[in-house]
Amino acid sequence: MTHFSFKLNGQPVTVDVDPSTPLLWVLRDHLGLTGTKFGCGAAQCGACTVHVAGDAVRSCSMPIDALGAADVTTIEGLAQTRFATLQEAWISHQVPQCGYCQPGFLMATAALLAKTAKPTAEDLDNSITNICRCGTYRRIREAILSLG
Repeated sequence: MTHFSFKLNGQPVTVDVDPSTPLLWVLRDHLGLTGTKFGCGAAQCGACTVHVAGDAVRSCSMPIDALGAADVTTIEGLAQTRFATLQEAWISHQVPQCGYCQPGFLMATAALLAKTAKPTAEDLDNSITNICRCGTYRRIREAILSLG
């Protein structure tokens, strides 16, 4: 086990884990933050998306030792940021069906909005590549575009 310290949702945390442990499992199993979901384990579906130093990262494929001292924000910390209105848009456009993929979609969208205040449909297609098995893509797009 190795000692790792970083900021999580604005608060300092420390964990003792194997250096190869994916960030996803550090968050869920060691820190008790279960909003970030396990989907595929291959960084393809995006259910595990979190922010690392402000960038959207698939946490299932990022070993904790690659984190360094970067700040991490999870879906639990998103409401503490300027992106709380994004969550409100999600609700008003009735995006969630089962809800399983939604934390990852919200995190990917917040990362895009941090870089592009008024994204185009093309920006959405290029930046948000998460998978929703319930097929809520149209409502996701409408919720995002309603913010501009």
